[in-house]
Amino acid sequence: MSDTTLDDEVVKPIRAEGVDEEPVESNRRLFQGKLGVFMAAYAGIYALFHMLALNGVSISNLTGVNIPFLPNFPMETWNFRIIHVAGALGLGFLLFSGRNFADDGQKPAPMFNIAAIGLGLLALFSFGTALSFAVEISNGAMWNGIDPTIKFNEIWLYGVPLLVATIGAIVLSWFDSRQRGSISGLDVTLLICGVSVAAYLIIIFSTQMRNSTGTPFAPIGMSIAAVAGTALILEMTRRVAGLALVIISAIFLAYVFIGQYLPGVLNSPAISWQRFFSQVYTDAGILGPTTAVSSTYIILFIIFAGFLQASKVGDYFVNFAFAAAGRSRGGPAKVAIFASGLMGMINGTSAGNVVATGSLTIPLMKRVGYSSKVAGAVEAAASTGGQIMPPIMGAGAFIMAEVTGIAYQDIAIAAIIPAILYYVSIYFMVDFEAAKLGMKGMKKEELPIFGELIKQIYLFIPIIILIVALFMGYSVIRAGTLATAAAAMVSWLTPYRMGIKSIAKAFELSGLMSIQIIAVCACAGIIVGVISLTGVGARFSNLLLGLAETSQLLAMFFAMCIAIVLGMGMPTTAAYAVAASVVAPGLVQLGIPLLTAHFFVFYFAVVSAITPPVALASYAAAGISGANPMETSVASFKFGISAFIVPFMFFYNGAILMDGTWPEIIRAAITAIFGVFLLSAGVQGWFVGGRVAWFMRLGLILAALCMIAGGLISDLVGIGAAVGLYFIQRTFKPDADAQISVSGSD
Repeated sequence: MSDTTLDDEVVKPIRAEGVDEEPVESNRRLFQGKLGVFMAAYAGIYALFHMLALNGVSISNLTGVNIPFLPNFPMETWNFRIIHVAGALGLGFLLFSGRNFADDGQKPAPMFNIAAIGLGLLALFSFGTALSFAVEISNGAMWNGIDPTIKFNEIWLYGVPLLVATIGAIVLSWFDSRQRGSISGLDVTLLICGVSVAAYLIIIFSTQMRNSTGTPFAPIGMSIAAVAGTALILEMTRRVAGLALVIISAIFLAYVFIGQYLPGVLNSPAISWQRFFSQVYTDAGILGPTTAVSSTYIILFIIFAGFLQASKVGDYFVNFAFAAAGRSRGGPAKVAIFASGLMGMINGTSAGNVVATGSLTIPLMKRVGYSSKVAGAVEAAASTGGQIMPPIMGAGAFIMAEVTGIAYQDIAIAAIIPAILYYVSIYFMVDFEAAKLGMKGMKKEELPIFGELIKQIYLFIPIIILIVALFMGYSVIRAGTLATAAAAMVSWLTPYRMGIKSIAKAFELSGLMSIQIIAVCACAGIIVGVISLTGVGARFSNLLLGLAETSQLLAMFFAMCIAIVLGMGMPTTAAYAVAASVVAPGLVQLGIPLLTAHFFVFYFAVVSAITPPVALASYAAAGISGANPMETSVASFKFGISAFIVPFMFFYNGAILMDGTWPEIIRAAITAIFGVFLLSAGVQGWFVGGRVAWFMRLGLILAALCMIAGGLISDLVGIGAAVGLYFIQRTFKPDADAQISVSGSD
């Protein structure tokens, strides 16, 4: 389409491009030449390994020939998860530096290089010792935690070199300043340490010693390997997700050893370091539910997202949203709602969703009249909702399925009405804000042509296949695999046809995208392990039971606060995993249905991303809009206000989670939508085409709360109040009070 001149202004059509491209973090290395090829191969093979393993396909299976050093599937569960974590750690250490890059990367001092080489040799020595243990065991050695010779070898020939190499390389990496295109020897050392941890654990867990974890009979090498592995996970999490989760994990780890000195509900039994660490790197902790999900469902859907990105489906989603909603008042804000909802299905983090779509929508919102603060707030609230939008719902829903044992399909179905309520509420908030500011939509000439995009509606086929396969009873893994294959086939109807190179690129993208979420899940596993091994979760449950004796609503409010506080500054996956361990069991003991209890904490873990004072999604949006981060987080909290009420709605009315007869479900959905409409009108102070007085706003909010309660009588009261307020507004037109728009001023 050619540029069009309107009102002496050149209007260029908006076309989303590059939405599918991954942002480059400040500490991420960019490789060229042979190093670039090596890293691409590492990332691609890592992702391909998971796709083959999850579908039980290996070269040996296909050929009938057992090829040495190549894994046969299905693999033993613990071994698979250990490799899953170790592979991501190795890839992450090579890709992400321990510090941001200086423009003039300096060469380290000679003594620094000597120290790095020494640590590398220690790591190799530790790895070689672990392999020697494998040889001894294969020759019939009976491994145990009591034999003094075995204990000596594990401490001095394996453990001490491993710990010195791990801790030394981590600390020195904080001071290693190099250029983006070079690999640090220290990070190679950390990769070797990760391999050494994995090799030892796989070797020992293959013996009867697997049953000795958490007992005095566990080999001390198991505890030392877990200490090193925990340190590696914490360092990788710091590099890819920031300090928030690392600090929280460190507090929980400290609690293991100081809990015996704390009073009241925080008091815990004394636990030795050897006992704790021999058990934390098992399915009671790091290899537990969070890693179980990241090694199956999450990595599978990351591969699906990688294929969608390679075929430029993300660009199509955003362009489709522009064509559908761009001309309505405040158009770019509504585009942000639709685009973020669509992208949220293939993006596992709120902040990542903000970066993907906000770089385009936020400047456009500012152009049509929204302030920087509101532009960022709308994008943050909309992107956060992508985590609760079925069918994929980010990574948290998969963890919910793993923890609760409820079928993922049932969780996705239950999430439909709450997700609709969330996005309908944001739509109303945005629309009323645009009405108050007298905004108009974007010009037709600025937007993609809807008719042309409709012709490409087939790009939704992979999503449709995923949904249909899930509802036909296919497993999540099989449905995700079919959808991934469909994404490759659909690409042949576009200019971005996926051949061998494109498929290899999709697997490379998948491997790179998986690093953060795998590190976060493993780190969350540390916290889950502390909670389960110290029993602090059960004591919080008892605390909630005590509060419930006074008021069940008070107990729910307390649970909400804990879930939000635990989630502040943490990615959604980790936030829900921790809240599910601490809060959800207590809610279940209150008599709340299992699904309702977990959805309750899941929602508040998600909205912690837009809850002041630490709101990751809001801060990411503020970085793009140029607004004050705290003001943006307050505004995004206001735009997402319904998300703080919806969990109480399905607590009091299970029909919102599809638990009831169809008439009950339909009535609950309609009245709840009307309720969030009234809530948005009251919060924004806009009703029946005009501003309203303060008492009208209060009345609208009270009417909304009546509709939200879900009972027949309360619904009738809410409808009656809304009709009365409508009559007052139309007939008497009371003067609107002086109001401050959430847009404010820049």
